[in-house]
Amino acid sequence: MAKQKMTAKQRDERLKGAQERERRAEEKAAAAQRTKKIFTVVVCVILVLALALPTMGLALFGASA
Repeated sequence: MAKQKMTAKQRDERLKGAQERERRAEEKAAAAQRTKKIFTVVVCVILVLALALPTMGLALFGASA
């Protein structure tokens, strides 16, 4: 079978479709990166609190006992 030639309109539509898919992929990657950064910050805050609160408690209650 002979391959059909694409018209200019079909070529433009394919190009626009490819650009749209690429844009969506970039947005998805950026959102994933943002989510990863937020997760990292939340984990760090939890770890700081988990280490600091018992230390402060021991410092306050250890001095009075």
